[in-house]
Amino acid sequence: MAAANGHMDVVSYLLDRGADTNIENNEKNTPLHWAALNGQIQVSEELIARGANASALNRYDRTPLDEAMSRGKQQVVDAIVAATAATSLASSSVQE
Repeated sequence: MAAANGHMDVVSYLLDRGADTNIENNEKNTPLHWAALNGQIQVSEELIARGANASALNRYDRTPLDEAMSRGKQQVVDAIVAATAATSLASSSVQE
C-alpha cells in the first residue's frame, strides 16, 4: 500500500530492510504495478532502481507499463521507460 499511495519514506524504509520489490498479491500485482496504476512516479523509479521487474505480468497479463498507460499516467509511463532503459544500460556496461 505504501507504493500505491506514494509513501516514499515508507517504501525506502522497507526496501532498506530487505523487502522484496517483486512480491505479488493474489492478483499477481507487484508494488510497481500499484505505483504505476496510481501515478506514483518517484516510487516507480525507486522500485526499478532497486530491482523491481518492470516486465512482471499480473493475473491479467499486464505489466506495470500497461497499467500506467491504461490509466493515462503518461509521466509514470515516461519514468518507467527511462528507468528501465537506464537500468538496462547500467547492466550492459557492467557485463562488458
